[in-house]
Amino acid sequence: MTFMGVAHATEAFAQTATGTASGGLQQILGSPMILLVAMLAIFYFLLIRPQQKRQKEHNRMLSNLQKGDTIFTVGGLRGRITNLDETVVTMEVAEKIRVKVNRSSIGGLVSKGESSPEKESNKDSNKDS
Repeated sequence: MTFMGVAHATEAFAQTATGTASGGLQQILGSPMILLVAMLAIFYFLLIRPQQKRQKEHNRMLSNLQKGDTIFTVGGLRGRITNLDETVVTMEVAEKIRVKVNRSSIGGLVSKGESSPEKESNKDSNKDS
């Protein structure tokens, strides 16, 4: 074999080696369409589905609100529910201070039908005096 024959043989071997490597990888991963579907499935289960569950739980909490529940708003107010309407909730943030807020602005439930810990501690301190 001449020097030129060795060069062509080495070149052919390199092409064959890379061709089988990418062909094997192509067989393992399949077509780009399968990769796209797999990525969408991952996004659904890691991002979209948990957000939908949180939204359902929040809507369930909003529909189950009752007078006397202690809630907080997304703006940071915290108080006890004194009146409920379809879209508006009246909450008492301090003694004889009532604020009307939209149901959609309620961030969460602090306690169900109990008085707030601050009021209980104030009552206990007043009894001691």
